[in-house]
Amino acid sequence: MEVQVAPLRSWDDFVPGHDRFAVPDFKDISKWNNRVVSNLLYYQTNYLVVAAAVVSIVGFLNPLSMVLGAAVVILVFLTFVWASHHKDFIHKFKKHYPFAFVIAIMLLSYFLISFFGGVMVFMFGITFPLFLMFVHASLRLRNIKNKVENKMESIGLKKTPMGIILDLLEQQEEGFTKLADYLSKAKE
Repeated sequence: MEVQVAPLRSWDDFVPGHDRFAVPDFKDISKWNNRVVSNLLYYQTNYLVVAAAVVSIVGFLNPLSMVLGAAVVILVFLTFVWASHHKDFIHKFKKHYPFAFVIAIMLLSYFLISFFGGVMVFMFGITFPLFLMFVHASLRLRNIKNKVENKMESIGLKKTPMGIILDLLEQQEEGFTKLADYLSKAKE
């Protein structure tokens, strides 16, 4: 299946008034996780634009450290994903503690970058955009269009870059993954 870029959502939809934001229910982690995953999929192009703006500003101020930081984070992420597919312990850890898995990637990246002296660039150029995405995705309430788009992604009718990343982190809804597997087998 060909990867499709999600459309850029209107900025009125992305950052509306306070009535479309609410603190998540911290007692129901699965519901909170579902909200975050849904918003990451729905607003992925908006998040990319915001992250690109922050990365561009930091990269303009300190380009060598930004390139080094990005390379380290990408290598650590790919190493963790590879290890989770080849090491059962890491796979189980990622499946049961996805947030801790992402934190482990960020901490290892932080320590490797601090070895090279680019900690502040890492904090503002890489971690800050991720923090902004997570806060927005946690607080933004979903709408009907958001839910429909995410169902299409979940059952495999379309595939986007954020969907691929969330698949690698095993953050898709399991029921829809099973349905997508069933649909792909039915096509064969």
